[in-house]
Amino acid sequence: MKGIWLENQQLQLRSDLPTPEPPAGEALVRVLRAGICNTDLELLRGYYPYKGILGHEFVGVVEQGPENLLNRRVVGEINAACGYCRFCLSNQPTHCENRTVLGIVNRNGAFAEYLTLPVKNLHPVPENVSTDEATFTEPVAAALEIQQQIQICPVDKVLVVGDGKLGQLVAQTLALTDCQLLVIGRHREKLANLEERGIKTGFADAVTTGAFDVAVECTGNPEGFAIARRALRPCGILVLKSTYAGNLSLDISSLVVDEITLVGSRCGPFKPALELLSQQKVNVKPLIQAHYPLEAGIDAFVHAQKKGILKVLVDIGQE
Repeated sequence: MKGIWLENQQLQLRSDLPTPEPPAGEALVRVLRAGICNTDLELLRGYYPYKGILGHEFVGVVEQGPENLLNRRVVGEINAACGYCRFCLSNQPTHCENRTVLGIVNRNGAFAEYLTLPVKNLHPVPENVSTDEATFTEPVAAALEIQQQIQICPVDKVLVVGDGKLGQLVAQTLALTDCQLLVIGRHREKLANLEERGIKTGFADAVTTGAFDVAVECTGNPEGFAIARRALRPCGILVLKSTYAGNLSLDISSLVVDEITLVGSRCGPFKPALELLSQQKVNVKPLIQAHYPLEAGIDAFVHAQKKGILKVLVDIGQE
């Protein structure tokens, strides 16, 4: 089997990988397409000591599994939970103490011809959602997780910091709440994608200090964090959607004095994400900037690491 292998912060296109055998309760999925995510790039930079096949945003076809899923396009939740730890028993499987995570923690990922996942993690892709669009299910779900964690109302003033891949999806999903939304970034052409959907955008100088109820940080860099923190009123909520390869310095005293709530936010609900894509309430097509075959997967990663690039997709199998 061919796949993109990460080891010692080096990528390698390998053709000698064994095709995985699905254990009981899991399905074998032939991968059609996979997207390069910022987390993949952070793993490459050493954010977490992972060794194996990268990739967790994917669409595939079930080749071994339950009859109702056979030969159907699916997407998959990336956390494979044990089912019996305290988090699983309290219906928090994404925090399972024994979990593996597709392409991130102790489970080979999607930049390969085949992968395995628990059957309960798989979701059929609606017929009217293209394979390209369905590849965004995982990041759309991650964007929706914010609304699972905190209530956003039309009266709320909400700031999204970052116009990259995740920031674009966070902005589009938050806009559906009719909140008073502002998205700031550094790239006029990226912000234009959101302006076309009626979302107010600007640069850092558009942020009024202490004016926002909620700030969502999507940049993964200290400057973005500083802007998000500065924007919040006392008792505001700071949502962190990014992983950081390095350490972040915090002014803890100001968080205490202003009684700021910090919310870490990552994986989210797949069914609502697929519904939004099916209903065309989120437009992901402008985010796709390149396709590469698996054989040119290393070149795809080089492209994805260039400044200002949005989504790079890797085409792996035939539909």
